[in-house]
Amino acid sequence: MTFAKIVRRYLIGAVLAGATVATATSGANAQSWDWGGGSVFGGSGAASVSFSPKFKPGQLIVSFGDRRLYLITRPGQAISYPIAIPRQQSRWEGVMRVSEKRVNPSWTPTPTMIRENPRLPRWVPGGHPMNPLGVRALYLGSSAYRIHGTDAPWTIGQPVSKGCVRMYNQDVIDLYNRVPVGTKVIVTYDRFLSAS
Repeated sequence: MTFAKIVRRYLIGAVLAGATVATATSGANAQSWDWGGGSVFGGSGAASVSFSPKFKPGQLIVSFGDRRLYLITRPGQAISYPIAIPRQQSRWEGVMRVSEKRVNPSWTPTPTMIRENPRLPRWVPGGHPMNPLGVRALYLGSSAYRIHGTDAPWTIGQPVSKGCVRMYNQDVIDLYNRVPVGTKVIVTYDRFLSAS
């Protein structure tokens, strides 16, 4: 069997088995598995905003509280992007650096993801329309966390990820082109919307 047929079999199996889509509901019944693509494409929510002048130009502030990622462009100014944030059991905070950048990254689910959803493919090639990492990825330190695009744009604004920061593909391309390896990334639940 060719590689393409193997991938197709996984894709069809996932769809026919009812790969779940994240919903806006919360609680124990909410599913965070949205692998399976969809009919919504593109999208952007980028906006220039006023921001706290205590942060340095070039820094990224990921506010899980605001559900926004901020790129500080100059003192007191930022570009604000909407994001999907981690689900309750995958919450984290910290300071990292962008350690690597990839165009059309491939995706391999973790063993935990496979235990939670055995129908997931074991690997999805970069550039595939159903790749959960979308079209760009910025890797954070030596962790498994990434700032990346998505094949499920309807999840932006929702608490659905396993710890990663999801963005619209159009927005992550814009961010990718602006941010070099080594960029400082502050991940917090602090809120900044009142400052914008």
